[in-house]
Amino acid sequence: MTDIAAVKAALAGQRIETPSWGYGNSGTRFKVFAQTGVPRTPWEKLDDAAKVHEFTGTAPTVALHIPWDRVDDYAALASYAEERGLKLGTINSNTFQDDAYKLGSVCHPDATVRRKALDHLLECVDIMDATGSKDLKLWFADGTNYPGQDDIRERQDRLAEGLAKVYERLGDDQRLLLEYKFFEPAFYTTDVPDWGTAYTHCLKLGERAQVVVDTGHHAPGTNIEFIVATLLREGKLGAFDFNSRFYADDDLMAGAADPFQLFRIMYEVIRGGGFTPDVAFMLDQCHNIEAKIPAIIRSVMNVQEATAKALLVDRAALTTAQRSGDVLAANAVLMDAYNTDVRPLLGEVREELGLDPDPVAAYHRSGWAARIAEERVGGQQAGWGA
Repeated sequence: MTDIAAVKAALAGQRIETPSWGYGNSGTRFKVFAQTGVPRTPWEKLDDAAKVHEFTGTAPTVALHIPWDRVDDYAALASYAEERGLKLGTINSNTFQDDAYKLGSVCHPDATVRRKALDHLLECVDIMDATGSKDLKLWFADGTNYPGQDDIRERQDRLAEGLAKVYERLGDDQRLLLEYKFFEPAFYTTDVPDWGTAYTHCLKLGERAQVVVDTGHHAPGTNIEFIVATLLREGKLGAFDFNSRFYADDDLMAGAADPFQLFRIMYEVIRGGGFTPDVAFMLDQCHNIEAKIPAIIRSVMNVQEATAKALLVDRAALTTAQRSGDVLAANAVLMDAYNTDVRPLLGEVREELGLDPDPVAAYHRSGWAARIAEERVGGQQAGWGA
């Protein structure tokens, strides 16, 4: 039988990092749809993130993206976050929005461009030092569109060289988190297309280099929970970027497209000992047509619900069924947990933490949306995209 008190304690201690860019305007390559009240500065992004944490109680860190969140004084930004009950989390690099990177960044055939990209990555480590951030997350849009465009093996050599220089610069308590994506924007070859490539580079770099699993970065039918289980087994799972996909890297709310998949992933996380601070649970989403803050709150809640169901799996019964070869009984154990309505349980957890059991409703009652729509007039809204 499942220990409900232990489940509630685990849920109360869960931490989910929200992305600064999730609070700004975003869109597809065709159009960005602006919304009222959107932050104009990194400081206002933190104000919104503080509201998410206020109503969920489980989102105390905010990931930054450089240069989208560039400021003159990062220590001051970190202090501002702390005044609002937050901490600055993962620092994300950007080597995909400069004209120089048309043929790649750290994998570019021109050493001058590679140096430009490396300088940016080293700047991100400097920012980590100033903010107290522990994780540097790297995603590269590098790749090729046509056979023969560049030498595939040489590009891997350039990538390894650049990563090694960044890794060498890290402090003893800092990590390099390498993300992969099987296509887009490159269509013929992508330089970090899968978990195996990312794992290979991280293995060579050292123990403080780990892999990021973005749940939207896989081909249809990919068994993501197998990847998670394998990386945990090898001690190389560093972080998640949670979002949902229907067709490609859709960046929809976590759990929106396939909540059963999110449950299966979280079960393997718990089974593999990954439900610890050593694995960062981050959102990486773009809220193009929905209101930003409620969407992020809903995403946090979706991850919580998947986690609660995974914690409710009767591990003893599952092991018994598995070892006896009872296929249907084993599957039924998982399905019983998945089909449990965990919303009342999570409501109890929130009430015990002094929170409203319904974070979305509490946010709407707070009046924050009306306040920021009135106050944030003028200036340049934060955002990225088309």
